[in-house]
Amino acid sequence: MQPGWPKRALLVGGVAGAIGGAALAGAPLCPTAALFGVPCPGCGLTRATLALLHGDVGAALHLHPLVFVLTPTYALAIGVAALSYVRGLAPSTAAARAKSFVMSRAFTWAAAALLALVVGVWAARFFGAFGGPAPVEPLGLAAALRR
Repeated sequence: MQPGWPKRALLVGGVAGAIGGAALAGAPLCPTAALFGVPCPGCGLTRATLALLHGDVGAALHLHPLVFVLTPTYALAIGVAALSYVRGLAPSTAAARAKSFVMSRAFTWAAAALLALVVGVWAARFFGAFGGPAPVEPLGLAAALRR
């Protein structure tokens, strides 16, 4: 590890704690939902993950049907990025390590398929599939326009 790793670890822990605390407090974390009152493709995923962690699989699937795919994928990506930061890897070093996999054709196809699946589920929910759009709590202008 590079010098200064304890400071970077505290920073990562503080950011993770703040985001986790906001999620547990029920604060709206989605800027699209908060500002415009419209669910984004990932809306409901935080609440679905929390429901899943509490053992409520039905509620998790209702809030976001791709919770079993997106939550581990997102957690892995964030975990790898946070670990690289704490370890002090230079972006070029981290990129060189990941380049062979991330730049592979298989990864590109898998990422494109996942993106298409997420957007497809998002669009289908607007037409009532999978329980309809995720419920959102708009703030500010979006809330005023809904009244």
